[in-house]
Formats: sequence, C-alpha cells, structure tokens
Amino acid sequence: MNDHSHPATGKISVHGNGVGVPSPDAVEKRAREIAMIAEREPDEFTDTDWDQARRELLGTQATTAPEETEANAEVVEEWNVVASSTGHRAPRVEDDENLGEQLVSDGIEEAVHDQMLEARKEELEQEKN
Repeated sequence: MNDHSHPATGKISVHGNGVGVPSPDAVEKRAREIAMIAEREPDEFTDTDWDQARRELLGTQATTAPEETEANAEVVEEWNVVASSTGHRAPRVEDDENLGEQLVSDGIEEAVHDQMLEARKEELEQEKN
C-alpha cells in the first residue's frame, strides 16, 4: 500500500483515533481485520497478517541481528563497557511537503482499510440472511 521512498514511520491515527505506540492487542486486532478482508476467519490470522499489521501500525522496523554461527559466536576478548559519553540528540530533518504528502497518503490508506473491512462485514451479514 505504501509507496514512499523513505521508511514508514507508523500510524498516528487508526480508525480515526489517535494512537501512540500500538500494543500487541492492537496489532492482533489489525491482523484479524486483515484476515477478514482477505475472506478468512479472523481467528485464523496468519504470521503474514501479523507482520503486515505490525508494518502498518509500527512502520518499518530495523533489520534483525545476524544469525549466530560458529565463526562469529566465539568470544575473543571481554570488553569493559563503560559509558564515557552521554551522546547527543540528532537533529530531526523534516520536509513539510513530504510530511503533508505522507499524512494524506496515510489517511487515504487507513480509509481504504476501513472501507474494505466494512464491505467484508456487510458481505458476511448478507450471507447470514
């Protein structure tokens, strides 16, 4: 859905409500919605649905650590880890035009998701009758 040249930063609004860091329950709810839209039972959402829900709500996540192998698992020497610097905050780069485009795009994507979910709910209701 998202065709930005920069990594996604996650949702700021879901179903019209502001959202902070989504809880695992919110990710699970989104995964169930994705399964329902794909015409599957919401209780039988897949790992792919879960991953898509995480990407949609949390944005692009950092890559995972490399796998441990015999070659890289051996401890050669112990490090004495002591923080010598408290660091500094990196400047935040904001481009108002891209930010506006991203907000509009995110809103459209959320509206499309909501419409597909409602359409699927209506289909299920009609099948019951």
